[in-house]
Parts: sequence; C-alpha cells; structure tokens
Amino acid sequence: MTKQNKEWAIGIDLGTTYSCIAVWKEQQYRVEIIHNDQGNRITPSCVSFTENQRLIGDAAKNLSSINPTNTVFGN
Repeated sequence: MTKQNKEWAIGIDLGTTYSCIAVWKEQQYRVEIIHNDQGNRITPSCVSFTENQRLIGDAAKNLSSINPTNTVFGN
C-alpha cells in the first residue's frame, strides 16, 4: 500500500466589503469556494451588536437598516 501525502491550501480573503474562503483541491487541480451557512459564496464583512447577541455576515447586514448605530459594514 502506498502512503499518500495530502497537502491542503486554504485562501482567506478578508475584504472590506465582502469576505471569501477557498480551498485548493489537489487531486482535481482546482480551487473550490466554501459556501457560508446561507449558501452564499461571499459573506458580508459586517458585524452588528444587539443587547443580547452579536451577529455577523448576512444576518448583520440584514439588521443594518433597523440597527445602524450598532452595525459596522464597509462600503
């Protein structure tokens, strides 16, 4: 049995407006972008704070119109 050496490469783009994570798939010679919990390939670089919780990404951006004072989002 042959021992295989599996190497992984992960790229993280922390953008001012949107962020993205990708992984290099060695056996397929391609990059795959990882989807977030909403199924999107990019995630808003956004944080929103309420009295009870801290929201990030899509949830924070969706709350920005009703909670603009406590929401940070790069435009």
